[in-house]
Amino acid sequence: MNIVDLIFARSSATHPAVVSPELQLTFGELEARMKDCAQRLHADPHWPQQQRPRIGLNAPSGADYIVVALAILQQNACFVPIPNELTASERAQLAQATALDAIVHAQSALEWRVEAVAHESPPAFDEAALAALNPAFIRFSSGTTGTSKGIVISHETLLARITAANAGLCIGPQDRVLWVLPMAHHFAVSIVLYLYHGATTILAPASDPQVMLDMAQAHGATVMYGSPYHYTMLSGLPNAARLGALRLAVSTAFALMTEVAELFASKTGLHLTQGMGIIEAGLPILNLQHAKDKPTSIGQPLPAFEVKLDDGELMLRGPGVFDAYLTPWQPREAVLRDGWFATGDIAERDDDGCLYLRGRVRSVINVGGLKCFPEEVEAVLCSHPGVKAARVSARAHPVLGAMPVAELIPHNAETPPAVIELRKLCQERLSAYKVPLFYTFVSALPLTPSGKLRRY
Repeated sequence: MNIVDLIFARSSATHPAVVSPELQLTFGELEARMKDCAQRLHADPHWPQQQRPRIGLNAPSGADYIVVALAILQQNACFVPIPNELTASERAQLAQATALDAIVHAQSALEWRVEAVAHESPPAFDEAALAALNPAFIRFSSGTTGTSKGIVISHETLLARITAANAGLCIGPQDRVLWVLPMAHHFAVSIVLYLYHGATTILAPASDPQVMLDMAQAHGATVMYGSPYHYTMLSGLPNAARLGALRLAVSTAFALMTEVAELFASKTGLHLTQGMGIIEAGLPILNLQHAKDKPTSIGQPLPAFEVKLDDGELMLRGPGVFDAYLTPWQPREAVLRDGWFATGDIAERDDDGCLYLRGRVRSVINVGGLKCFPEEVEAVLCSHPGVKAARVSARAHPVLGAMPVAELIPHNAETPPAVIELRKLCQERLSAYKVPLFYTFVSALPLTPSGKLRRY
């Protein structure tokens, strides 16, 4: 089975598939452009001739990213996205960890080169076991605690995943999805889901909210997929109310704050729907029922999924769970606990069954036997108008075992907020044991390749 074949077998050749400032393609044109690219890639002398090669893609987001990615998948190659923001060293590490056979460096579907990749040592995983899975993608997790795992998703698992997710999204040929996220981080599920279900994907520049809005209106956008950052930018436009024509605005990538949700709703009349996207499981949870009254909740599990809390840790069970971790090699069955996937997220569930993420298992600070979630403290610190970003971590304490300490990026480095103000703010909103012991102002905080805060 190949997911690309299924996409074009289901689609209408004349229906618009992709709209971008530089290129517009119907499904028929997309398929023709993809097949032409696939043939030329395969004929390149540096293209590996073995079955199921692993191919990295280094390319900017855009319509031609979709063309080249589909061309790679259509040849039964395992597609490995290479995020643009990676350093040369990080790219080399990714190529080594996945034992890439080649990298396609593409400016477009017509301008590209294939780089063969040589390795001094054999792969650190079972090649035969990987090939037996019919792998479509290898994606890396965010690595917020310093470790990042290669996650293998087969064609069959991908199909199960996008089918389960669409039970909540209800995307079809009638939809036009406004897309502003980086493809290297989200292509495997989101873009493939839209194509498979026959929707039109509108690719708008993520840095220009007015162009986003203009494209949404010009092409009749019905759904938007973006991060809180994008919704905040859009809320600042004088004509933001035009986004009220959307039927669904999904907020993903990082936690949605009440202030952002309320601002967007006040400007557009539309309530943001937060979801929990996780590379190991897709989109298992979505806030479809309580977007208005509980915007910071990730919602409830979609019909195909079950959830439970194991000592506070969120556990998932359902279709589309990843096939294996690459290094060290761990097939899905070896990772699951009696069929349940442990997300590593600490969550709470209210009387309506709505879930709230409170932090990561590994980031929890144990203060004298009490749990302190850095994310909760960071949210309070970032509510101060003088704080641009914050990271809270643990420092050893002789009596309590650990205490939280804070690093902060001020909006104005010359006049940072007074520590006494920050401490008072935390004391007003947090239990005493959660109030940071020390406050340090810094110019930058370490981030993962996908832009999330890196933990120790």
